[in-house]
Amino acid sequence: MLRFILKRLMIAVPTLLVIITVAFFMMRIAPGGPFDSERALPPEIEKNILAAYNLDKPLIDQYALYLGGILHGDFGPSFKIRDFSVSELILAGAPASIQLGLAALILALSVGVTLGTLAALHQNEAGDFAVMGVAMVGIVIPNFVMAPLLSLVLGVYWGILPTSGWGDGALRYKILPIFALALPQIAYIARLTRGSMVEVLRSNFVRTARAKGLGERLVVMRHTLKAGLLPVVSYLGPAAAAVTTGSVVVETIFAVPGIGTYFVNAALNRDYPVVMGVVIVYASLIILLNLAVDLLYGLIDPKLRRAR
Repeated sequence: MLRFILKRLMIAVPTLLVIITVAFFMMRIAPGGPFDSERALPPEIEKNILAAYNLDKPLIDQYALYLGGILHGDFGPSFKIRDFSVSELILAGAPASIQLGLAALILALSVGVTLGTLAALHQNEAGDFAVMGVAMVGIVIPNFVMAPLLSLVLGVYWGILPTSGWGDGALRYKILPIFALALPQIAYIARLTRGSMVEVLRSNFVRTARAKGLGERLVVMRHTLKAGLLPVVSYLGPAAAAVTTGSVVVETIFAVPGIGTYFVNAALNRDYPVVMGVVIVYASLIILLNLAVDLLYGLIDPKLRRAR
């Protein structure tokens, strides 16, 4: 297992370097600059500003300086939010983003697995069709459509929940963003669970367990859930990535003061250091979560652990 972890970490480092390189040069090559929207400045002042942020240097030198800063844990200062470093902004937005992402992932897992299991146990019945129909709708409708719809119906028309803001972390302000982020993943996980459970329920060892006189609940809890959840565990990595990237859109729509909101504002304002800092944090998080899922998959399925 230790060998597997080291091997994955050795792959993760060059992967992260490629992401940083591509993001850095895409940001710099894109039209417009961080100070283009400012009022016209005297040439001397503009020259001093560019020199202060190393923007007057050749692109390859800027890249080398940026990599050197990252190695020392320095993401640099924000171009637009004065007196704040990128690290300070990320730390300020992290609590809201972490709460939102974790809650959405837990909700998606608990509801998706429950619905998928119930649909498999009642295959081709009305409940099964209803769950799969709702799941299909959840897969088809993306976050940026689902979030405004929830806000419009539950917030504007019915007035049940706040439509934006964080309200100092009050639960009622978090419900809509969490649901908007979790609903597509609930749909995916329900379909995965249902398909896997149906296959396991037809396998020989389940028939044997039933033939021994075990009740249906024991058969499901002891024999089918563990095997049936393997595809769901393997999907946790992509699900975590989808929740992480989807939070950028959801945070912006609901005005959540998280990292995603900083990212969107920074991208619109060409605040290069903030965009790069958020990209690095999200990429690192996704790589680590995929590693954790691989480890969990190995713990559940001993055959895979031995293969590694």
